[in-house]
Amino acid sequence: MSEAIERIVGAYVKLENRKALEDMKAHRQRLVTEIKSFRGVIDVTSSVRQLEDEIAIIDAGLAKLGIAAAA
Repeated sequence: MSEAIERIVGAYVKLENRKALEDMKAHRQRLVTEIKSFRGVIDVTSSVRQLEDEIAIIDAGLAKLGIAAAA
């Protein structure tokens, strides 16, 4: 899954679409919060880890946009 996210983030960076990246990040942050509420009922560790990995990829894309904007 992370390869797909990397490609999507790469496309948004190439298009300089900061809003799309910020929306993707916000959505995943909401999912993490929601999924964590299921703790104790089911094991959510791997789901939370995957979402956090995706957030890190999105953050890296946003950082690239920040560098491009500063140049």
